[in-house]
Amino acid sequence: MTHITIRKVIILGAIAIIGILAIQSYWVKQTWDIKEKEFHQTVQIALLNVAEDLARLGNAELPTQNLISQRSSNSYAVNINSEIDANSLEYYLQKEFEARALKEEFEYGIHDCANDKMVYGNYISFSDEKKENIKKEDLPKYDEFIYYFVVRFPKKSGHLVSQMWLAIMFSCILMVAVFFFIYSIFVILRQKRLSEMQKDFINNMTHEFKTPISTIKISADVFLKHPMIQDDKRLKQYANIIKEQNQRLNNQVETVLQLAKIERDSFKLNLQTLNLHKLLTEVVKSVEIKVNKLNGLLTQNLTAKDTSIEADKLHLSNILDNLLDNAIKYRKNIPQVTIETSDNEKYIFLSIKDKGIGIDKEHQAKVFNKFYRVPTGNVHNVKGFGLGLFYIKNICDAHGWKLRLKSEPDVGTEITIAIHKLK
Repeated sequence: MTHITIRKVIILGAIAIIGILAIQSYWVKQTWDIKEKEFHQTVQIALLNVAEDLARLGNAELPTQNLISQRSSNSYAVNINSEIDANSLEYYLQKEFEARALKEEFEYGIHDCANDKMVYGNYISFSDEKKENIKKEDLPKYDEFIYYFVVRFPKKSGHLVSQMWLAIMFSCILMVAVFFFIYSIFVILRQKRLSEMQKDFINNMTHEFKTPISTIKISADVFLKHPMIQDDKRLKQYANIIKEQNQRLNNQVETVLQLAKIERDSFKLNLQTLNLHKLLTEVVKSVEIKVNKLNGLLTQNLTAKDTSIEADKLHLSNILDNLLDNAIKYRKNIPQVTIETSDNEKYIFLSIKDKGIGIDKEHQAKVFNKFYRVPTGNVHNVKGFGLGLFYIKNICDAHGWKLRLKSEPDVGTEITIAIHKLK
């Protein structure tokens, strides 16, 4: 994942989180306001009925103004034009609140005109909680009223919260999702940093390999040209082994360096006009030596008519080398490799078939992944890093070519590349 992609993910994620949190906060606020309004309306209706009952009891008329006034978010003052009996008030309050399913704890107080003080009435709880454990508070006095009582709901906020359990539950789920998103971003950034450190280490290490590889190649060439080495078959064989293995190591290093360029988006193709059959002939010459040493069979069935293509010669040669090398390495007994070409109006189809060990269907979709190797248990008779097919896939993608894999265990593998014809 590139820096630009990660930056986009973080920015879009942050915008999405801010938007979701804003919508959720607005929804919770709206729900709270609605519940609070419902609570206020229910209390006002109940207190109005209580005031009417007390007025009938005292044969008095209710005031036309300021009958019920909300003094705070959880307290109400009810103005009455007659003296108030505490027992009757408590009875009517409980009856009205229960009738409206408002079983919320409340306390009330009555204004004593003789002493001009608020007399605390009682704390009413509809639960089994002991009243001794309840903290009671002094109720305020209001000078603009004479006969009045005050009702306060000390646990109103808790009551409203309990009515909003659905909104709170979704808010908690949202917060958990936001936490995991932030944690995921942290993990991605950490893994990205570690991956970059690993890539830098591998790239630096492979660059450092170039100097000793070049030195070994020069030394091997000098050895092979020396008359004493030429006359001694055993020393000549060892010198050839050194040169071949050095070339193999150099190919692996080049592959790693090219893949590093691809991943840094600094990879550029050096396109030129090529004849595919001519290039195949050059590549096959070196492969035939390996096949002959193993008493194998390399067959060519080149039927394509128009073989002019535009490609990077170096990378196309590497693709062919890798495919043919895989066909030889993953053999059953002796290598049997077939190279075929065919064409239509748009494409030249290059196929490399073998009668080797094949690949199980469950692994076929993964063999083009970086560092992936088909599991072989404890048997490791074929060496490699799992970079060959990954390199082939990336080079084909860079050229815009199509890649197809057909394989069956114990039957063989066929890899076909659809190459664009030169326009």
